[in-house]
Amino acid sequence: MFNPINLAVVETPTKQVSVWMKLAKKIDWQQIIINIGGKILEIVLFILLFWVIDRLGKRLIHHLFLTNANTSDTANNRISTIFTLSLNIYHYVIMFFGIYAVLSVLGVPVGTLIASAGIFSVALGLGAQGFVSDIVTGFFILLEDQIDVGDYVKIETIEGTVSAIGLRTTQVTSPDGTLNFIPNRKILIISNQSRNDMRVLIDLYILTTTPVQDLTNVVRETNSDLVSQYPDIIGEPDIQGVTTQADGTLVFRVQFYVKNGMQFAIQRDFLAAYLDAARAAGIQLPSPRLNIAPTHK
Repeated sequence: MFNPINLAVVETPTKQVSVWMKLAKKIDWQQIIINIGGKILEIVLFILLFWVIDRLGKRLIHHLFLTNANTSDTANNRISTIFTLSLNIYHYVIMFFGIYAVLSVLGVPVGTLIASAGIFSVALGLGAQGFVSDIVTGFFILLEDQIDVGDYVKIETIEGTVSAIGLRTTQVTSPDGTLNFIPNRKILIISNQSRNDMRVLIDLYILTTTPVQDLTNVVRETNSDLVSQYPDIIGEPDIQGVTTQADGTLVFRVQFYVKNGMQFAIQRDFLAAYLDAARAAGIQLPSPRLNIAPTHK
């Protein structure tokens, strides 16, 4: 005799399998395969299309920048930075449209997703304001050729040589070796001392009893001996003679115009030479101090 309990246990899985088989027969597998295959084909074609567009665009950008390349290292640094920025912007724009196309093929409501992400985008935008401002300011610093690597500049209270110019920060090395990272959005005024001829003022502090004519002769003879050794000096030194500073102190002033970047070296050499020559001539001078006022010619 059959056990009804065992029979029920055996028949239940069989019936479930039978139901699934009937459902499977009702499914149009051929149409599903065609639909899936069609979408895969569309996705592959879109990927290939945007890959080709990306490659062609990058080649065109590279060609445009290559034709404008300059032999100057500093100019090439600027062009290279703008070139990299252009490539990245182009690449991400193409990537955005490519992802949009693929999601559309898959039936994802991209427009709805973008609309629903509006609040998040606003919050993100507010948080990224400083970052965007850095990039925009850095781009125009490069585009307008305001500074180059190697320029001696003064930005706010920071003074030194430009080490690197990026889209987010500008790096300036101070005379003592300190490397300053300045966010581009903080750069409001740039004093570039490496674009024009620079003026150097050398003030020799004197006494009321100092023999001015003797000191003038000493300075003139020193200039005659040294100027020819410094091709970066423009024209002849201007011996302005005795003048007073804001605090009423008497000084004997000599003015130079030199090529940018050489003002400090020439100042040091000539100051030392003037002091040595005055001492050798027996002219007594008070403790000398230097006053350099670089200006544009």
